[in-house]
Amino acid sequence: MAEAHQAVGFRPSLTSDGAEVELSAPVLQEIYLSGLRSWKRHLSRFWNDFLTGVFPASPLSWLFLFSAIQLAWFLQLDPSLGLMEKIKELLPDWGGQHHGLRGVLAAVLFASCLWGALIFTLHVALRLLLSYHGWLLEPHGAMSSPTKTWLALVRIFSGRHPMLFSYQRSLPRQPVPSVQDTVRKYLESVRPVLSDEDFDWTAVLAQEFLRLQASLLQWYLRLKSWWASNYVSDWWEEFVYLRSRNPLMVNSNYYMMDFLYVTPTPLQAARAGNAVHALLLYRHRLNRQEIPPTLLMGMRPLCSAQYEKIFNTTRIPGVQKDYIRHLHDSQHVAVFHRGRFFRMGTHSRNSLLSPRALEQQFQRILDDPSPACPHEEHLAALTAAPRGTWAQVRTSLKTQAAEALEAVEGAAFFVSLDAEPAGLTREDPAASLDAYAHALLAGRGHDRWFDKSFTLIVFSNGKLGLSVEHSWADCPISGHMWEFTLATECFQLGYSTDGHCKGHPDPTLPQPQRLQWDLPDQIHSSISLALRGAKILSENVDCHVFPFSLFGKSFIRRCHLSSDSFIQIALQLAHFRDRGQFCLTYESAMTRLFLEGRTETVRSCTREACTFVRAMEDKEKTDPQCLALFRVAVDKHQALLKAAMSGQGVDRHLFALYIVSRFLHLQSPFLTQVHSEQWQLSTSQIPVQQMHLFDVHNYPDYVSSGGGFGPADDHGYGVSYIFMGDDMITFHISSKKSSTKTDSHRLGQHIEDALLDVASLFQAGQHFKRRFRGSGKENSRHRCGFLSRQTGASKASMTSTDF
Repeated sequence: MAEAHQAVGFRPSLTSDGAEVELSAPVLQEIYLSGLRSWKRHLSRFWNDFLTGVFPASPLSWLFLFSAIQLAWFLQLDPSLGLMEKIKELLPDWGGQHHGLRGVLAAVLFASCLWGALIFTLHVALRLLLSYHGWLLEPHGAMSSPTKTWLALVRIFSGRHPMLFSYQRSLPRQPVPSVQDTVRKYLESVRPVLSDEDFDWTAVLAQEFLRLQASLLQWYLRLKSWWASNYVSDWWEEFVYLRSRNPLMVNSNYYMMDFLYVTPTPLQAARAGNAVHALLLYRHRLNRQEIPPTLLMGMRPLCSAQYEKIFNTTRIPGVQKDYIRHLHDSQHVAVFHRGRFFRMGTHSRNSLLSPRALEQQFQRILDDPSPACPHEEHLAALTAAPRGTWAQVRTSLKTQAAEALEAVEGAAFFVSLDAEPAGLTREDPAASLDAYAHALLAGRGHDRWFDKSFTLIVFSNGKLGLSVEHSWADCPISGHMWEFTLATECFQLGYSTDGHCKGHPDPTLPQPQRLQWDLPDQIHSSISLALRGAKILSENVDCHVFPFSLFGKSFIRRCHLSSDSFIQIALQLAHFRDRGQFCLTYESAMTRLFLEGRTETVRSCTREACTFVRAMEDKEKTDPQCLALFRVAVDKHQALLKAAMSGQGVDRHLFALYIVSRFLHLQSPFLTQVHSEQWQLSTSQIPVQQMHLFDVHNYPDYVSSGGGFGPADDHGYGVSYIFMGDDMITFHISSKKSSTKTDSHRLGQHIEDALLDVASLFQAGQHFKRRFRGSGKENSRHRCGFLSRQTGASKASMTSTDF
């Protein structure tokens, strides 16, 4: 989501105070360290790796094999074909009385070797099977005979009841694409946005790169791909995120919203108690690997490595680069309320506190009348400051207030109890949603600890939200956790009729611990400067959220089209109408088909999309002509998306080539130009991954409304969208108020118009436009998307408190 901003900014992130930092380590040493980090990660989770490493077998399967060998031996059969006799001969001779023991040991060794060989064979076979990506390239809804055969074999070798990390050893490594193919695809992607002169010059630079430097840089990447777990992901984390010196707020973090139309309880402490309990239940399942791995088509597993750092994780600032600190466990959360920090325990005698007990503790914090100490109220603004500045201040803070700092950084996660309400309101639905998004993305600049892996935000009216730091994982991981949290706290834990958590309080629990900060005088000015910078950054963000309810995924499915491609091409039309020109468009796609894969860029502004947009703006073009061009554009987008998912994208390969060139101190004008590009339109779809958790038919309003992120460019837009059920799409748009070229509300209107214009190309969608125009455009979004949903909310058995 927010990664596009970081991707654009990673090159400047290699500089400090205006002076360029040289990467002095030899490239071979860096490749060696990458592999070493991979092996250390494997060793740190040895027991989990053992349990998952023998999957699809289990330790009981060894016992079964050993018993079978012993039974055969008892029946005077030798399944080892003489190998056990040779093993017995190699064992020490302990005398005749231990002759039977030698036989048992020989059977144990033979069974273990045979068991290991069988497991290794299963892993190799499954890895070879998972390396097949032909199923991605097939038309939607069609399946060839090879793919059916492949699915059957994957089902045979995959075993039953996998744990979260069961497939990690069987996932293939991300391939290094052909450099010639990557350059060709890159030139194709920039052709629509460059003039003839600029394109010719770029093509010359590309040919020079292929002739002089490409083969050498490619050789190092191939070497790394064989040695490290992933040839790009660790460098992506370091150079795009951890070396960035920009503030995390708006630039790197992203947010997730609560249910759009309902709030299960208006009690702030109760909502916080249930939500924290649900989050810690998720952590418990995560630690025990009880969360099933994500499977595409119900069969193809995705990499689960990013799940490891959801909890107990903090991004620690450094002068040159940050690092991620992850603890094995933490039994408390850090809570912020009215400028004060608290350490609140979440466990009692090694068991998780009940939701009612957690509510009691949160209520004690809300009722605490003590005022904030001088400068304590704005202390968290330091986490929204430039990273180098915060790193220097943190050194003093760690000396003067080590215990309080450790309580925050060592917490499972951060909780902010906001004093203001948030969410959709009847009086002004448009403004209230925009303010809600802004509060989640930036807050007031000093009420979020942006270094934590995520901050749970609970507003005074019981509305929830999440602010997520981006370096440790990508949106689908936090989204998976958030879906579980909303479904669990609402449908499984539930609330009593008076709005409190179910159960009884525990008066024996100690009061939450108020953290004491001994802030030296030299830090006071730094806090004031950080707060001023955070407020400027926050006030400059223009957020706009709107639910589009005229049609959704079900209509697009009836048109036999990909829902994501439909939206992406419509966004091209909307942006062209907004700016009068085409631009490079960033769409995030996952590469978790591969071990430790993260994301790839889909360059959605294609020649086919541009041709369609021009046709839509040409009054002489008929609807059938535009529809034919639209289908061609959708097919092209689908091809790019599938190529990105299968490791054949453009941008991560060029990024890794650029990093190698920096290590080798090679100047490449082509790679320099590639990474100086600006993404004026950054987009992302938020997938709903666990629809089984929500009953969208009986409770259509209890679906997460997605989230958003800041714009990637000062004169650009950030657009995310989520399909809520079958008949609604919620859009989250951001831009900079300081830009005279952008306006989030204006783009929102263009998106709505574009969706209706595209839908009207289909016979089944022509009535949408007539209905829309018949009702009048003014406030139509919220009349259709807000008021019509009130009847749906009445179906819910829980109380809606937004109205």
